[in-house]
Amino acid sequence: MAEEAVLGFLEKNEEIKDSGEFALEKGISHEEIVNVIKSLNGFRFVDAQDIKKERWQLTAEGKTYAANGSPEFQLFMAVPPEGISRVELQKKLGDSVFKIGCQQAIKNKWVEVGKSQVSRKVAHVDDSVKDMLVKINNGEAPNQEDIDAMKRRKLISPQVWKGYSVKKGPNYAPKRRKPATDLTRENLQSGEWKDLQFKEYNFLAKGFPIEGGYLHPLLKVRRQMQMIFLQMGFEEMPTNNYVESSFWNFDALFQPQQHPARDSHDTFFLKEPSTTKTLPEDYVERVKQIHESGGHGSRGYGYDWKREEANKNLLRTHTTAVSSRMLYALAKKPFEAKRYYSIDRVFRNEAVDRTHLAEFHQIEGLICDRGLSLGDLQGVLHDFFSRLGMSKLRFKPAYNPYTEPSMEIFGYHEGLKKWVEVGNSGMFRPEMLLPMGLPEDVTVIAWGLSLERPTMILYGIDNIRDLFGHKVDLGLIKSNPICRIGL
Repeated sequence: MAEEAVLGFLEKNEEIKDSGEFALEKGISHEEIVNVIKSLNGFRFVDAQDIKKERWQLTAEGKTYAANGSPEFQLFMAVPPEGISRVELQKKLGDSVFKIGCQQAIKNKWVEVGKSQVSRKVAHVDDSVKDMLVKINNGEAPNQEDIDAMKRRKLISPQVWKGYSVKKGPNYAPKRRKPATDLTRENLQSGEWKDLQFKEYNFLAKGFPIEGGYLHPLLKVRRQMQMIFLQMGFEEMPTNNYVESSFWNFDALFQPQQHPARDSHDTFFLKEPSTTKTLPEDYVERVKQIHESGGHGSRGYGYDWKREEANKNLLRTHTTAVSSRMLYALAKKPFEAKRYYSIDRVFRNEAVDRTHLAEFHQIEGLICDRGLSLGDLQGVLHDFFSRLGMSKLRFKPAYNPYTEPSMEIFGYHEGLKKWVEVGNSGMFRPEMLLPMGLPEDVTVIAWGLSLERPTMILYGIDNIRDLFGHKVDLGLIKSNPICRIGL
């Protein structure tokens, strides 16, 4: 209907000067007229020029006054000829109307407000504010003085009205025929093809982009980390069990049962199944003894070790739980030196912020051999991190329940031009290794770091939630650059 109105009008007239007035005249919504003009203009049936007009519209407060009257008029009408107390008047009008009404009515010299009484100063008033607001709402143009007064009271706001003036275009026709996109068998048989208008083909138009699979930045960096470990002769540990018992996650690592990390504020414990059913009993007994009374030159922790605590199931807080299982399995065979690594997910009950998540990925490497020293650990760390592009390392003494000595690892980042903490390391304590059954001259050096931190540095991401989790932008997955570790 709107398209017929526009094309039909232009057939007998040169121009539609104002699309708004045209819409009112034809009884069609202006939005519908505008949509038709845009469509016709795109196919060059018409040539359209923008028209912009500034109009005034009532604010929410202005609409209230236009309907109920201005606060000063409401206040005046609420004051009887004999006067009224301020308290009663305020209760009658409400706080907002009373406050604004008093100010404006006093300014207009309509009322006199005493300490306790309000009385009229004139017998009759006109609500010019309401009248003006009604006129503006009806589209009448007020004078500048009235506009300024309404603006000061924030009763009106400017609104830019957009419309079009329209003339015939180069492809004008009284009626638009929909161009055909296909030549069918029926067209040929009936002879319709002779009168059909076909849509022009744009041979330069680009087709739809081919969608394929994309690798997440974490997977890219993880693969590069795996290749570094494999080049250094390491073999991967099985890390497919997210659920672990407290025994393997804590107790086997010589971590006391009263340690803060074992509190529910830091660890996710399972409700079902809440406990494990199978543990190696002889090994459990040796771990209990080393905790309670020590051994192998250690005094232990001197507390009453509880089996119930060790049986509790949890979401593993570190992949070192897997390391303890692997070392125990290694101890049951004739000793053979091993190099193990793992890269997998761990869980901690932490407050989520730009650098912490409740689940993340841990990278861990360990070497088990006879006579290893702290110097061997530092040498392996220099080799490992040089392959990551960090040739400058510093070490700072640290504390871990299951390693002694322990070191924090700092690397100098050439891009950031500063030292950054990149991991933790140490030598597993005899209290952890000897109850497993490993020979006394066997030592284990180990280190760990997160997968997210180097990935964030490589890809210039400063919020971990933009990298991992439900808030990740899929655009990042599809368009992330190729970042190579060590470059």
